[in-house]
Amino acid sequence: MNLNELKYCPGTLAEGFVTYSPRCLRNMFYGKKVTHILPYDAPQQNEAVAEQFMENRRRISISGVQEKLSLLLEKNKLRLTREGEQGTYILKPIPRDLKKVDQVPANEHLTMQIAKQVYGINTAENALIFFKNGSPAYLTKRFDIREDDGKWGKEDFATLAGKTKDNAGTNFKYAYSYEEIGGLIQQYVPAWRVEIEKYFSLVVFNFLFSNGDAHLKNFSLLESSQGDYLLSPAYDLINTKLHVDDTDFALDKGLFADGFKSGPYKRSGHPAKSDFMEFAKRIGVTESRVEKLLGPFLVKQPFMEILVSRSFLTEPNKRGYLLMYNAKRSLLSVS
Repeated sequence: MNLNELKYCPGTLAEGFVTYSPRCLRNMFYGKKVTHILPYDAPQQNEAVAEQFMENRRRISISGVQEKLSLLLEKNKLRLTREGEQGTYILKPIPRDLKKVDQVPANEHLTMQIAKQVYGINTAENALIFFKNGSPAYLTKRFDIREDDGKWGKEDFATLAGKTKDNAGTNFKYAYSYEEIGGLIQQYVPAWRVEIEKYFSLVVFNFLFSNGDAHLKNFSLLESSQGDYLLSPAYDLINTKLHVDDTDFALDKGLFADGFKSGPYKRSGHPAKSDFMEFAKRIGVTESRVEKLLGPFLVKQPFMEILVSRSFLTEPNKRGYLLMYNAKRSLLSVS
């Protein structure tokens, strides 16, 4: 894209900025004045840069299919980490082997911003950033790095469920239900009654915004400063249906361990409000709180549409994104 034509902050999507806004700089970069342009050519255009990126990828320990690179902030410049250095940012360039691959960074950035700004979900800090040729990449700040460069304890739910490729096969991340994750939160989180509400809202959000990649490794517990464990900030939120022909849920069993489906679910093949109310009850959400938690997801959110209009998706994909959201909201509103 033409980097001289920015109208919105590539972090918060606030209007009237040609680079990162002050709020984005505070949240993402400790208030340092960081440019929205990486000091690198796109790897496809420069063999020396491609070699640096390949070396960096070999060292990073973050799991997942999409290419991830480790960066750190040196003074006010981002750069790739070298051997022995601890990265504090993860960079995800345009991936391969999907439809509309050039839209993936903007899609993830938009979905994460909607989660945070519209629905109040605690998310990993994130922004879009660009190579010198204007090619976008998704940038997120690691939440498991302490100020003293140590690490907070972090466990994803595949580990907590005891599932690995060796004992559960290549599909191990998907062979579970969201109800069973709720049971693990009750088991491992002392303040589970507070955290279970956050988890419930996140599951509803993933359904509403067609995130078909919300598998066991995309939910985690994070050590707090008090030494106990809480639900980590949300990460890897993206409308996967823009890129693949996805199902409503990433986990094979869906919402329920026993395969329960309400009447509307059986008729349409998609969950309805009654399914999420039953789900809330089963994972321990207080009955009096369920309607309040569901409320924001059932009504139209004008600011969500504003964020979509300001996003870095192309115009056709903005329309597709909103069409999918409206279709899911209609399904969710069925009693």
